[in-house]
Amino acid sequence: MNNAQLNELKQRYVANGAASPATQFADRAENALIWDADGNRIIDFAGGIGVLNIGHRHPKVVEAVKAQLDKVMHTCQTVMPYEGYVKVAERLSKVTPVRGHAKVMLANSGAEALENAVKIARAATGKNNVICFDGGYHGRTFMTMAMNGKVAPYATDFGTMPGNVFRAPYPVPYHGVSEDEALRGLKMAIKTDANPRDTAAIVLEPVLGEGGFYPAPTSFLKAIREICDEHGMLMIVDEVQSGFGRTGKLFAIEHSGVEPDIITMAKSMADGMPISAVVGTDRVMDASGANSLGGTYTGNPLSCAATLAVLDVFEEEKILEKSLALGDKLAKRFGQWQSDFDCVDNARNMGAMAAIDLVTDKAKHTPDADLAAALCKKAREKGLILLSCGLYGNTIRFLMPVTIEDEILEEGLDIVEAALKELVGSKATA
Repeated sequence: MNNAQLNELKQRYVANGAASPATQFADRAENALIWDADGNRIIDFAGGIGVLNIGHRHPKVVEAVKAQLDKVMHTCQTVMPYEGYVKVAERLSKVTPVRGHAKVMLANSGAEALENAVKIARAATGKNNVICFDGGYHGRTFMTMAMNGKVAPYATDFGTMPGNVFRAPYPVPYHGVSEDEALRGLKMAIKTDANPRDTAAIVLEPVLGEGGFYPAPTSFLKAIREICDEHGMLMIVDEVQSGFGRTGKLFAIEHSGVEPDIITMAKSMADGMPISAVVGTDRVMDASGANSLGGTYTGNPLSCAATLAVLDVFEEEKILEKSLALGDKLAKRFGQWQSDFDCVDNARNMGAMAAIDLVTDKAKHTPDADLAAALCKKAREKGLILLSCGLYGNTIRFLMPVTIEDEILEEGLDIVEAALKELVGSKATA
């Protein structure tokens, strides 16, 4: 079927809240390229929203999934366990920087991992509250919607959210929130709302994902670790978007040297196969009773095979080094754009987790969400998938595969530059 026929089916049968606004449908893909149902070639700078750090259909992952397909597709691991689940647990335990010996539970999605992390924290501490941060994003289930630091579009239409969730400022000096102010806000939340004797955990992203690709300073992360230790709370780090090599480390928290009690992960851990994990200190992870964690599909054999293959690829193909190199290339190009365009500001990256802001006034840091939307639309018309994000909707994030070929990278960046020139002009042409 072609794009037009598929769009007709989408409009007729797919719920509006779940339907993509895109009018092109993926037919096949390889590394950083997608071909749609009409045969058009598209460069992918979104990576399924950070899921494809080693590219579409990495050959070693495809091979591993096909081999597993010939053996076992599903048993429900709580009914009949299998090698893949325990092997993934072993591998993740060895590479995840939590305090002490790590144990693992596998789930299906990032949101499910966060839900279970909260359950585990409550079991381990005997407390209920969680503290999260402005701009944070943790998922679309009810508990994670309550934890998100942004209402629209995730929780706008769905009524009352679960309670026992409290909010603190996230340090983004560019938007007027200093680290000192963020820490004051956190301590005030503890004093006025989230009594430590009732608070199980502080949950944060070491680099805001949907919130705009802002990394938390090392000193801020260390302060949170100290606050958690002081009050008997757990530190839960959400690495769903920042993990698996995006920042040049396997996990972004490694840049700080801070060891949380629990780390959640998903997205790029299986190169497109659905899986997530909660990895935590054994004492914490073993706090709940028998059969208290799990689900029908959690740790599916095919997804486990993909995860093991991804971990092998990271070692064999020096993915972390490639992430750092990609970050350097992006930073160089971003610097040029910031000089050439009055609308481009606040270029930043931690490894290949990179972004720019679009503004109407650089001096005042005034967000331009309309331009961000127009740029993404114009890029799509030119054959490039580009995503915006951020609390103000004016951040352009770059999530192309770390394995992207140099010529494809440059072609995509050239499209962004050409689209900007068409939309706003540049100093060079003014």
